[in-house]
Amino acid sequence: MDRAEQKRLTKHYLALLAEKAPGHSVEVRVPPFGAVQAVEGGRHTRGTPRAVVETDPETWIAVATGELAWTEAVDSGRVRASGERTDLSAYLPLT
Repeated sequence: MDRAEQKRLTKHYLALLAEKAPGHSVEVRVPPFGAVQAVEGGRHTRGTPRAVVETDPETWIAVATGELAWTEAVDSGRVRASGERTDLSAYLPLT
């Protein structure tokens, strides 16, 4: 997959997550392509969010499509999740 396709898919799946899990309690970051706030709960407005999920584009696409299980991605360190409500397994896969 080329970089343009990776960027397109990353943004697409981030937008789907925001639709499927509306809210502002978890910031999901997939550098360098994007980030969204999702999951119902307390609103984050300034500074470091209380809950952050961060991963690379390849891993994000894999968990979003069901190619990689959320727990496997977290346990292997491919996804870094800290704070409340960062278990996104209830919302995945997004396809």
